[in-house]
Amino acid sequence: MKNILKNINKVFDHRIRLGIMSALFVNESIDFNSLKELLGVTDGNLASHIKALEKMNYIKVNKQFIGKKPNTRYRCSSEGKIAFKKHIEALGNLINNT
Repeated sequence: MKNILKNINKVFDHRIRLGIMSALFVNESIDFNSLKELLGVTDGNLASHIKALEKMNYIKVNKQFIGKKPNTRYRCSSEGKIAFKKHIEALGNLINNT
């Protein structure tokens, strides 16, 4: 059983981080407000989970201005895609082997 769990990534244990990575995995990029609305979370909650994923280099942040309004977009890094794919495959293996 220990071998089955080795690729489960603790960074993705929280449902919000799992949601962020799921959304970014299937989209080229997403802005902060769209991600917040999609996941139904507060600004602060989303920001703290984004920071944790950014610290691990799993997501990339692009800050810009559209007119005078700030716009922050996120995308999955190549490292993040690999880690997330391994995590999802490990979950599948866990489900199929129990």
